[in-house]
Amino acid sequence: MECLRGLPRLLPRALRLPPRGLCAPAWGLTAARATGPLGGSWAAPPGAPRGPRLAGEMHQLRTADVAQATLASVAPVFTVTKFDKEGNVTSFERKKTDLYQELGLQARDLRFQHLMSITTRNNRIILRMEYLKAVITPECLLILDYRHLNLEQWLFRELPAQLAGEGQLVTYPLPFEFRAMEALLQYRISKLQGKLRLLEPRILDTLEALVDPKHSSVDRSKLHILLQNGRSLSELETDVTVFKEALLEILDDEERLEELCLSKWSDPEVFEQSNAGIDHAEEMELLLENCHRLAEDLAHAARELRALIDDSQSVIFLNLDSHRNVMMRLNLQLTMGTFSLSLFGLIGVAFGMNLESSLEEDHRVFWLVTGVMFMGSGLIWRRLLSFLGRQLEAPVPPMAAPLPRKTLRAGGRLDAKPSLRPDGLGSSRSVLTPR
Repeated sequence: MECLRGLPRLLPRALRLPPRGLCAPAWGLTAARATGPLGGSWAAPPGAPRGPRLAGEMHQLRTADVAQATLASVAPVFTVTKFDKEGNVTSFERKKTDLYQELGLQARDLRFQHLMSITTRNNRIILRMEYLKAVITPECLLILDYRHLNLEQWLFRELPAQLAGEGQLVTYPLPFEFRAMEALLQYRISKLQGKLRLLEPRILDTLEALVDPKHSSVDRSKLHILLQNGRSLSELETDVTVFKEALLEILDDEERLEELCLSKWSDPEVFEQSNAGIDHAEEMELLLENCHRLAEDLAHAARELRALIDDSQSVIFLNLDSHRNVMMRLNLQLTMGTFSLSLFGLIGVAFGMNLESSLEEDHRVFWLVTGVMFMGSGLIWRRLLSFLGRQLEAPVPPMAAPLPRKTLRAGGRLDAKPSLRPDGLGSSRSVLTPR
C-alpha cells in the first residue's frame, strides 16, 4: 500500500492530468515529451513542433496499416487443384500470399512471367508451359488456374490415373516428381503434335490446289487460307523452339538436374538408393532428353512443311510470271500488227485527201490499193513476228568436246583414243602421250 501511495509521486509530471483551463495543444506537447510513437520515452529537440509531429507519425502508421490491408485484400486468388501420389484430386482456392507461404516460396516464384520455364526453389519444381502453371513437391502436384483453359478432361480423367501408376508412364518406379514431370511434358508434346496434325492436311490440300497446272489463275481465297496456315505454322515453330531451349538449358546444367530430384534430398531412403547405384539425376536427364528428341522430331516436320510452302510459293510465282509473259507477248504482237496496218494505211490516206485525179473514177484502182495495203501490212507483220521469235528463243549452249578416253596399255604406256572433233574436220589424237 505504501508503494501504491507513492506511485503518483514517481510518475513524471507530464503524465498527470492537466489542470482545468489548460488547452488541448498544451497537453499534446506535454504528452509528446514523455512518450514516443512506439510507446518508448522520447524527448523532442528544442524548438521543434512536438504535438503536430507526433500526430503526423501516428497518421503515417495508420496509413501504412490501411495500405497493407488493402494489398492483402487485392492479392490474386489461385484456383488450385491438388493431386497426390494415389491419384486423389482436391480443388480449393488460395490467395497468392497464403500459397507461397505454405509452399515455402517467395512472391516472385509464382509470377509465371515466362512462356516456358522450369525452375526449382526450396525443394519445389515451378513449371510453366504456356498457359499451364504447376508446382511439383515430393508429395503432390499443384495445378494453378486451370479454368477456361479446356483442361478438365485431361486433369480429372487422364492425369490422376497416370500419377497413380495406371497410365503408360515409364517413370512409374521412380519417385513422384518423375511421374509428374513426365505427365506434364507428355501433355505439352501431345498438344504440339495435335497442332501439327491439324495444320499439315490443310496446308497440303491448299498447296495442291494452288500448284495444279489445270488452273491458269491463282485463287485468292486459297492464298488467304495459306497465309493463315503459314502464320499458325510459324507460331508452332516458335513454341517448339522455346520448349527445346528450356529443356536444353536444364540438360546443360548438372546442378539443376540434381535439384529436380526432389525426393533425393527429402527422403533418406531415396538418397540411399541414389548412392547405392540408382542415379536419379541420370534418370531425369534421360527423361528430358527423350522429350527433347520428340520436340526435335516436331521441329523437323515443321521445317519440312515450311520448305514445302516455300517451294510451292516459288512454283506459283513461276506460273504467274509465265502467264504475265504470255500476256506481254500477245500485247507486243498486237502492237506490231497495228504498226504494220497503220504504215500501209498511209496509201489510203493519200488517196482520200479529196485530190482530183483520174484514178478515183476507176473502181479497179480501189481494190488494187486495198489489196496492196493488206498484203504489205501482213508481210511486215510476219517479218516482225519472225524477228521477235528469234529474239525470244533461248540460245543454244555450245557443244563441249568430249574428253579423250585414256587406256593404259601393257608396258606402262598411256595412249589416248581418237575422238571426233566438234568442228567435224575429222579425228584428233592427243599430242601428249607419256611413255
